[in-house]
Amino acid sequence: MIPRYARPEMVAIWSPETRFRIWYEIEAHACDAQAALGVIPKANAEAVWRAKDVAFDVARIDEIEAVTKHDVIAFLTHLAEHVGAEDARFVHQGMTSSDVLDTALNVQLVRAADLLLLDLDRVLAALKSRAHEHKDTLRIGRSHGIHAEPTTMGLTFARFYAEMDRNKNRLEKARWEVATGAISGAVGTFANIDPAVEAHVCEKLGLRPEPISTQVIPRDRHAMFFATLGVIASSIENIAIEIRHMQRTEVLEAEEFFSPGQKGSSAMPHKRNPVLTENLTGLARLVRMAVIPAMENVALWHERDISHSSVERAIGPDATITLDFALNRLAGVVEKLVIYPGNMLKNMNRFKGLVMSQRVLLALTQAGVSREDAYRLVQRNAMKVWEKGADFKDELLADPEVTAALSPAEIEEKFDLGYHTKHVDTIFARVFGG
Repeated sequence: MIPRYARPEMVAIWSPETRFRIWYEIEAHACDAQAALGVIPKANAEAVWRAKDVAFDVARIDEIEAVTKHDVIAFLTHLAEHVGAEDARFVHQGMTSSDVLDTALNVQLVRAADLLLLDLDRVLAALKSRAHEHKDTLRIGRSHGIHAEPTTMGLTFARFYAEMDRNKNRLEKARWEVATGAISGAVGTFANIDPAVEAHVCEKLGLRPEPISTQVIPRDRHAMFFATLGVIASSIENIAIEIRHMQRTEVLEAEEFFSPGQKGSSAMPHKRNPVLTENLTGLARLVRMAVIPAMENVALWHERDISHSSVERAIGPDATITLDFALNRLAGVVEKLVIYPGNMLKNMNRFKGLVMSQRVLLALTQAGVSREDAYRLVQRNAMKVWEKGADFKDELLADPEVTAALSPAEIEEKFDLGYHTKHVDTIFARVFGG
């Protein structure tokens, strides 16, 4: 991922230096387990650990790989240069490349998930804070982009909070799903390495032994992980789209914070564009781009092939780095979002009471009017508001068929905005508890 959309903590997880460090730890822990089993001399295992402070030379490993055409062999050759050929001869005993590659990848994915979970906590905190701040701030709810009935800005934030809370739960499960390691040797039969080695290495790295790994860890685990990242990205876009709508000039119910010195357009100095949320829509597409390849990686030939390898070298860092950046950008947008309650009320009253049509419809049916006739009466007066800019309540009060069923006081009562917020506390208790 390009530096523009990357944060250093997540980038570090995917650096060559980190990858080789994990490979080294896998090999060193495996040597410890082999020594404990009496398979290799303890002195050889200790010699491997004497390289623990070595800064592995990425350029040197690349130089070796240019000859070997094999990344793990290149790393092992470089490790032997530090450990010494005699002491290094038991390194990788009974193991195959996938034992190192797959276990290391899952360590990286677990670490990435831990950062993403922290990111989600920041997003959740921002949404919760703004939800309580605007719990009773009235705004119009929309369906199909058209005014429907009143809601509150707090409920908008609360539903996004609930969605992101579900995403946190999904990511916790996805983290668990990929937190497995495999040190099972060629085709996964443990023929040349004891399962105790796998158990030891996994324990040291915070993983669980893969129950059956063939020669690779099953890729359905990774498919589920990247699918979860795709869902989270879609939720980011869901929030971003709502903010982009609210910032439209003719709506202007909220807008991204516009910092001093910020410029909106190279041509039009008046512009204040929703550039951050537009960017989030684009970043969401990039994260979701990893989902299909991850799904296609599930089907491998027999006990292993490497058709998944090139894919994961790209989508592992790209998807997690992009999502990490996007979640933090979203949190910042929500934390600083400028909200205009006055514009919300002005927008809701733009069609002069029209959004209360359902209350009038229900009141007419309660008064004994058939639903078909009630709908006809309400729609007849509502269309005058749409087409002529009339006042809905005035039209109802002037309609003899309506006033034959409802008194003026009963009609007046149907325009009380408080009616629509009476269960906000109940919804908040469901979402936030307490």
